[in-house]
Amino acid sequence: MKKNIQTSFISLTVLGFLFFSCEKTIYPNLENAQPILVVNAWLNNKPEKQSIQLTVTQPYFDASTPTGVSGASVTVMDDFDSVFTFVEDGTNSGTYQWTPASGKSFGAVGRKYSLTVTVNGEIFTSSAEMKRTTSIDSITFSIIPTFVYPENTYIADFWANDPKGTGDTYWIKAYKNGVFLNKPSEINVAYDASTSSGADVDDVTFVPPIREWINPVDKDPNNSNQNLPPYVSGDSVYVEIHSISLAAFQHLQQIVEETDRPGGFGQLFAKPINNVSTNVFNTNPGGSKVVGFFNVSAVKGLGKKFDK
Repeated sequence: MKKNIQTSFISLTVLGFLFFSCEKTIYPNLENAQPILVVNAWLNNKPEKQSIQLTVTQPYFDASTPTGVSGASVTVMDDFDSVFTFVEDGTNSGTYQWTPASGKSFGAVGRKYSLTVTVNGEIFTSSAEMKRTTSIDSITFSIIPTFVYPENTYIADFWANDPKGTGDTYWIKAYKNGVFLNKPSEINVAYDASTSSGADVDDVTFVPPIREWINPVDKDPNNSNQNLPPYVSGDSVYVEIHSISLAAFQHLQQIVEETDRPGGFGQLFAKPINNVSTNVFNTNPGGSKVVGFFNVSAVKGLGKKFDK
């Protein structure tokens, strides 16, 4: 009996030491890496100005705004040989824009597009197809028991059906009072009407997790153990369903996996950090490396104001 008590004491002591050790802040010395071109090209068919950002990578612990790449040539061509020239914004280094004619928009469902970026004599290319999306029927607010929010909290749901035919992939974007919910934990992607390709959920209403991930999760500044209600009377929510390619779906999933890391003891067993996928390539296999993504989306949206 005495031996068992000693063994338990030692085990608890070791476990306590591990927990204590995980709370220590460390600042490892990382090797400096050569900056790499980043192409951020997410275009859509909304009747508005389209933008492509060119930046370079920076050290892991550098939280400053990435440096823009100026002086590049940026074009997009469709499968009918129509060329869209993106002109650099004179006030935002590394931002290249194309403006549609009044009442017009970029692209059409089913059309294929190729991106060409020329920087310092090197040519980087990518391709994408604009997939179909689906309409949002309605947005509702209701009280649903959940451990995430305070009791008697109203949360929002959007209601939409995935169209018939498997393999549709989407990025559902939500805006609260006009502000895009852009935290890694708020990236909401769907495969058909669910979160992955493993379920038989074609041609049905989006499943509850997808519908409810339009609610922001923010900590109460006065109580770190409590979340704020996502929407209160007077707030508005706007939801968009963007069609994306399967590669873009996987890319966004990887971003969530690599960036939404809460830390703590559990990270000892987490998957090591890796670079996310890219569909942009240097035409010279021996040339400079490149990361980023090119996608063209069809978009449909709906908004609603919450009046309790």
